[in-house]
Amino acid sequence: MSTATKNPAKAPVHREATAMLRADHKLVSDLFEQYEKSRSTDRKKELVAQICKELTVHAQVEEEIFYPAVKAALQDHELIPEANVEHATLKDLIAQVEGLEPDGEMFDAKIKVMSEYVKHHVKEEQNEIFPKARATKLDMTELGEQITARKQELMSAM
Repeated sequence: MSTATKNPAKAPVHREATAMLRADHKLVSDLFEQYEKSRSTDRKKELVAQICKELTVHAQVEEEIFYPAVKAALQDHELIPEANVEHATLKDLIAQVEGLEPDGEMFDAKIKVMSEYVKHHVKEEQNEIFPKARATKLDMTELGEQITARKQELMSAM
């Protein structure tokens, strides 16, 4: 058994970039589901904090590493700029809920809108950007390693 298998928290497994980003999408989707099912204010607050952290770091690594590489490889002037605008809107939603108490229906409504917005963004990434990115000559494993390193840096700084 490898060290990575024994202790995945200490030995990160470098993966292909789009597989890593998909794993992030799945994690956040699961967190939103847990939020929807939760009735505990404390648990909701914990989940929102984790959702905001995960989305903030995910967006930052995409903007710093993945999007510029894909934009250049595709000579894209539409998909990546649109994704960046979607990230800006998402950051605004995060700012509206981060650090606040889950205090009722307006808070829940903001999380619901954030969840739906993320689902829309994820669908576009996974159905449009990722397949086009994989069709380029980009080294997805190298991009994945860069994303892993930057993500660890950002997570430890939060």
